[in-house]
Amino acid sequence: MTVTLPSIAILGTGSMGGAILSGLLNPGVGVTGGIRVTNRSAEKAERLAADGVTSLATSVDPDANRIAVAGARIVLIGVKPGMVPDLLREIADSLEPDAIVVSVAAGVTIETMEALVPGAVLRSMPNTPSVVGLGVTGLAAGTRSSDDDLAIVRQLFETVGDVLVIPESKIDALSTISGSGPAYVYFLIEQLTRTAIGLGFTAEQASTMVDGTFIGATQLLAASDSTPAELRAKVTSPKGTTERAITELEAADLTAVFDRATAAALARAEELASGC
Repeated sequence: MTVTLPSIAILGTGSMGGAILSGLLNPGVGVTGGIRVTNRSAEKAERLAADGVTSLATSVDPDANRIAVAGARIVLIGVKPGMVPDLLREIADSLEPDAIVVSVAAGVTIETMEALVPGAVLRSMPNTPSVVGLGVTGLAAGTRSSDDDLAIVRQLFETVGDVLVIPESKIDALSTISGSGPAYVYFLIEQLTRTAIGLGFTAEQASTMVDGTFIGATQLLAASDSTPAELRAKVTSPKGTTERAITELEAADLTAVFDRATAAALARAEELASGC
């Protein structure tokens, strides 16, 4: 499938901005008017320029962000949450009249952004698997954005995975599942790896077993028409070893653990939104 997008500026090419850039550089994606990116480091700017984009370093040119947004239809804000308001104030007068400002920052509300820039604003919450084109992005429209604006930005994020269009009221909740979710998976892998080492396997052997099992299980889920519960049942023979292990996991009440974990993450998102 070929996707054609309008001119794009990415301000801040860290993990998320860099992931989106990697999607835009895929062979099936065309960007009319080109891609302009900014970051603080001249060395990083030089590396990004090798990918065929216009790359500017704010440490070299203080006007880099304003230069990047001139002529851009989509302006992706990829800096840390605490830096977003100042960046929006910096670029507000340089934005094109039809520019769509899209933030990937946790806790920065549409209301906050719309107070600082004149045009359309959308809020997004991608996750780190976007780096390998397997991301999940939550996308919420602002009060001044049109259906066309939403469609264009959705196409942008579809270059790195799946997109869920949701009300902004659900963005923070989504961030506790798909946004933070990769960390939960890695944490489980860490714990199971420690258990394998405790059973006498070397670190290398444990990594092979655990990493391979998680990768294989998720790929099987993706390739199957079965639900996770159905796939689990196929592994869990009655009165077998897996059933005994699942009984212990159920006794730990993992549902309650995840409820508490996501509630804590949601509370922190609300703190960020209030400036704490």
